[in-house]
Amino acid sequence: MSKLTAAITAVGAYVPDYRLTNEILENMVDTTDEWITTRTGIKERRILRDKDKGTSFLAIKAAEDLIKKKNLDPKEIELVLVGTATPDMPVAATAVYVASKIGATNAFAYDLQAACSNFLFGMSAAARYIESGRYKKVLLIGADKMSSILDYEDRTTCIIFGDGAGAVLFEPNTEGLGLIDEYLRSDGNGREFLKIEAGGSLLPPSEETVRKKQHFVFQDGKSVFKFAVSNMADGAAKIMERNGLNHDDVNWLVPHQANKRIIDATANRMGLDSDKVMMNIHRYGNTTSATLPLLLADYEEQLKKGDNLIFAAFGGGFTWGSIYLKWAYNP
Repeated sequence: MSKLTAAITAVGAYVPDYRLTNEILENMVDTTDEWITTRTGIKERRILRDKDKGTSFLAIKAAEDLIKKKNLDPKEIELVLVGTATPDMPVAATAVYVASKIGATNAFAYDLQAACSNFLFGMSAAARYIESGRYKKVLLIGADKMSSILDYEDRTTCIIFGDGAGAVLFEPNTEGLGLIDEYLRSDGNGREFLKIEAGGSLLPPSEETVRKKQHFVFQDGKSVFKFAVSNMADGAAKIMERNGLNHDDVNWLVPHQANKRIIDATANRMGLDSDKVMMNIHRYGNTTSATLPLLLADYEEQLKKGDNLIFAAFGGGFTWGSIYLKWAYNP
């Protein structure tokens, strides 16, 4: 009997219409298009401006895109996982609401939280459910409304992030395709460098925390950059070495879109030319949980059955890692 693996069989995506360009940001904070572009590679990012819509709206739209493209009956979905750093609200999982709204009435659902590694870690979780033989269709969504936690007077963070969502469907495979190997890591000593200070049990909301802007993202850019460059590159190199892959064997690098310099460093460490590196950071910025599935959506037409994909991500916490996946279908 062939080994059962978990393969991606469909992709969906959604980004809001509004484009927040570098030129617009020049009129909001002390920055320039040249400064942003040379340091991050970002030209614009999408923003969900509707104040009455949260992360669930983005996730639902991405899921609906997948369902339509796959011609999938949502009642066949057995599990909905949503990776997000910006849930609609505390306690009530965003995934549960999303599952209900897309008609996945036979599914159970829950959220994942590992910052920008949400989708990467979610791939691991989804694969385990499929490999168990108990579940046949697992929907994994990465979605974030990062604009809801940004201080648009802080040029160190507001230039980086955008809003968006992407979704993939995992199903069983017996052809040796799908998720082959993973290298996932975390280090809690890094949580001081990228965080939101208030709003949790350690520092509950108060008038003082609001006044001090402690509910917005804080990032120690230099420290995060240093850790991200080394760990994303190391993770990708380790997964290649462990599976006997060289640069010729890898068809695509699917890197978290945090900073073009980090992406370039990871590709260089792997020995990959730029035409093997998925990139859309110039269009969307860092959409946190959504970067990896948005890449798959943008490059789906170029992917071929059997292609070797190396996913790599780094997130606050710190969390990071790499996944080796063989693509399971042709365009």
